[in-house]
This record gives sequence, structure tokens and C-alpha cells, in this order.
Amino acid sequence: MMRTILAAPLILTVAPAFAEPLTITADIWADNWFEMSVNGTKVLEDSVPITTERSFNAETVTFAVELPMTIAIKAMDFKENDTGLEYIGSRRQQMGDGGLIAQFVDVDTGETVAVTDDNMRCLVVHHAPVDRSCEASSNPVAGKGACAFELTEEPADWTAPGFDASGWPKATLHTARAVDPKDGYDTVSWSEDAQFIWGPDLERDNTILCRVTIE
Repeated sequence: MMRTILAAPLILTVAPAFAEPLTITADIWADNWFEMSVNGTKVLEDSVPITTERSFNAETVTFAVELPMTIAIKAMDFKENDTGLEYIGSRRQQMGDGGLIAQFVDVDTGETVAVTDDNMRCLVVHHAPVDRSCEASSNPVAGKGACAFELTEEPADWTAPGFDASGWPKATLHTARAVDPKDGYDTVSWSEDAQFIWGPDLERDNTILCRVTIE
């Protein structure tokens, strides 16, 4: 499923008032959920809530912006609790896996001005379970033994253009085969340069914060 949103006539700017705004169309697919800000202003949130176990859809939004443009995306994989597991208590109990791909196209020229790739900096803020053996536990309890988790506080103002993310790791690139994108992904004509990104571990990195500035 793909949902298209035409944003309100808002110009997201950190540049001088005389700069010529661009009209940008963004396509985003995430497993399972995301929200995106541009220049510190929230522009789009996945229409399917993170509480939905199987959420596979693409979202499209069009907005006006002046360069430089800071794109900030929070992405989350579905988990039932802080164990990082899903289908807990069933024979399907497992660690889920994430994945994110996005592109940003200048409506007037058709030029792709930004994509998800390793130019983005991504901070993992929830990693679980710490030990993969939790997946086979008959009584997985978040925070105990193999089912412990690592939680990093979300930095204040991390979506703002002036935030310094230079110390964050570069996004980890993953293949389409590893991510195995489902519904919604095939509804978008993706740039050859757009790549799947996530933290280093597709299964245990459950929440990531990613950002990049386009000059």
C-alpha cells in the first residue's frame, strides 16, 4: 500500500529568506514504522502505527524547502516489548528485522537530490536482545539474562539542523535480499542510488535515528 500526502504550503527553512525554495517529493519505505522531520519540522509519520505487527507500506509526501536541508528519520522495527521479540509464546517466537529506504526528488527538475545511503549518520537507541539465545527462551523476560536490552536516550533536538551528529556511526548498508522488502516497496520507482540502511544488526537493532544534511 502507498499513501501520498501533499503537505500544507509550509516552507521549511534555515537559509536566507531570498533563497529559492525547492519542491521535493519524498518516497519512504520502512519495516516497520518511521517518522521524518525536515529542518527540525515533522513532515511525515507512517500511517500504520508501530503497534501493528506486520506493517509493510510506502509513504510519499511533497513539501517545499530551502537548502541546506536536514533530513532526520526515526525508524522502528516492531517488537512486543523490550526483549526485542515478536510472536512471544508461540512457535513463531523470533527476533524481527528492520530496514529503511528513501529518496528525495526535485519536482521541477526530476533530479534526485538525496537518498538513503552511508552518507547518513545513524544512532541505534534500542538494541535487543543482547544475546540471540533469548529467541529460544520459553519465558523471555525483558531485562533478564539473555533477554537484556541496551537503551540509549534519544538526544534532545537531534532533528534540528544545528545538531552535531558527526560522532554517530555511518548508516550500515544492507541488501534488498537481506531486508526482503514486502508490500509497498514495489509501488515506488526507486533511484539506483537509493540503498537500504539500518544499524549493523537488522534483527537486534530495533530503533534507529538517522540524519543527513543536503547542501
